[in-house]
Amino acid sequence: LGRGSCFHFNFSSVRCLRRRSKTSRALHLLRRCKPCIDTMAPKSDSAEGIVLNFVNEQNRPLNSQNVADFLQKFNLKKAAIQKALDSLADSGRISFKEYGKQKIYLARQDQFQIPNTEELNQMKEENAKLQEMLEEQKKANSQLEGEIKSLQSHLTLEDIQSNDVKLRKQVKEMEERLTKLRGGVTLVSPEERKAVEKTYSDAISQWRKRKRMFKDVWDAITENSPKNPQEFKEELCLEYDEDIGVSLQIYSTLMPHGKKRPRG
Repeated sequence: LGRGSCFHFNFSSVRCLRRRSKTSRALHLLRRCKPCIDTMAPKSDSAEGIVLNFVNEQNRPLNSQNVADFLQKFNLKKAAIQKALDSLADSGRISFKEYGKQKIYLARQDQFQIPNTEELNQMKEENAKLQEMLEEQKKANSQLEGEIKSLQSHLTLEDIQSNDVKLRKQVKEMEERLTKLRGGVTLVSPEERKAVEKTYSDAISQWRKRKRMFKDVWDAITENSPKNPQEFKEELCLEYDEDIGVSLQIYSTLMPHGKKRPRG
């Protein structure tokens, strides 16, 4: 304004401009803070935090059922997981695409650093080296497992010492028996002799009894049979004691004196 000019000031207009200015600044601050609020990460132990971490770790297309199956250990219900996925998708923390009634979710790719060609080649070389190291480690593990199995098949020091004690004891007992035998001492006790004689006598009795039973049955079968008994016996592949050179009478004579029985 020039000097001496007249200027009419409208105070009501100034107050209105001030109110508009305050409102504009508030809206500007809200716009600046809104991205900060939207990008604020959820707590790691919350449903959204668990789902977000899982989606980012997998970095592959997932549906709500995939996520629910993998996160069973967190005791999250499918409804809570679906709600968390929708919330994360609405806030832009994960990407999604609808295929009919199904939604497919994916980690945001702009959060990952994409390597260039040189870095990719370097990563491939490192991966090849790691694969070689892995194969070498597998071979070493197989060799160690073989050595462990071989060692497990051998006796331990405690087993060897225990067996040594037992064998020394057996050797000592056998040497004592040998000394007695050389001196003409009978090593069989009366009780042992009696038990052996009883077992032998019972066996001979059973042999005689069963032989008699067979003879009775065989005679009853062949008495009215048109077949020749000898041919019938060969047809049935039967063998008598005499056919294999065994005689009940001979074994009966070996029984203790006074216990012999007549031939059956």
